[in-house]
Amino acid sequence: MNIQTGFLAQKYLNVALPLEVMQSGRGYYIGTADLESGAPATRESNEYFRMKIDAENALKANLWTQKEHP
Repeated sequence: MNIQTGFLAQKYLNVALPLEVMQSGRGYYIGTADLESGAPATRESNEYFRMKIDAENALKANLWTQKEHP
């Protein structure tokens, strides 16, 4: 299994964190979390998804766009 890591996490935090579906008040997004605390680290996707399954499918199929800046 190929685990993708966050571009922004690597570029700005200098850590390789796995991409995962995260939730905020605006909806679901593709991002990274701190491995120790589980706290959100970066929002990697430009998009917010209304439903968790939509974000999961987008991540799995690579149907999302990468943010270039935090």
